[in-house]
This record gives sequence, C-alpha cells and structure tokens, in this order.
Amino acid sequence: MSAHNYVPKEPVQIECNIEKTLDVIGGKWAFLVLRELFCGTRRFGELQRMIPSVSPRALTTTLRHLEEKGVLERKVFPTVPVTVEYTLTPKGEDLTHILKEMKLWAARWTD
Repeated sequence: MSAHNYVPKEPVQIECNIEKTLDVIGGKWAFLVLRELFCGTRRFGELQRMIPSVSPRALTTTLRHLEEKGVLERKVFPTVPVTVEYTLTPKGEDLTHILKEMKLWAARWTD
C-alpha cells in the first residue's frame, strides 16, 4: 500500500482553541465574575452583592475554576475574619477584548 492511499482507522483529534477558551470562560457565572473583576480587585462579599443571583456555593466554584485556569489570583489576608481578594492575572485581563466583542455581537444580533 502506498503512503498517499493510506487512510487512518481512527481520526486524529484536532485541538480546538475556541473549545479551550470556552472551557475557561464558559461557566454559567464566569462572565459575570469577569465583568466585575475587569473593574478591579474585589472581595468575595463584593462579588456576591454585585451578582445577587449567584449562590455562595456557585460563586466559590466559579472563583476556584478561574483560579485553576490562571485567570484570577486569590490573595488571603490574615485578618479576623479572613479577608480574601480576587484580582485578574494578565491572562484574565487579556479576556477583556473577547468579552467586549461578544457583548457587541449580542447587541447587534439579539433582541
């Protein structure tokens, strides 16, 4: 069998960069958390007040996910009670233009 007639039995998986991006920002609450952090560092309680429909558990899960993906940084201060602040990393700040374009698309094409 010649090389130009060879057909692999299993297709080679091609990585999709859009899929990778959605893995980072595709969670239900991630957009809203990012929107708030684009304005600066926030504490957990501030994020809860700014996104009133999110439960504490869902917010915690979202923040942990974004931290694991390197999008935000969590800083803990040894106060009583403990103070925790969340700030975007350069990787997270780089998402600004993507989300802005999605917002413009929605304004243009949805009711």
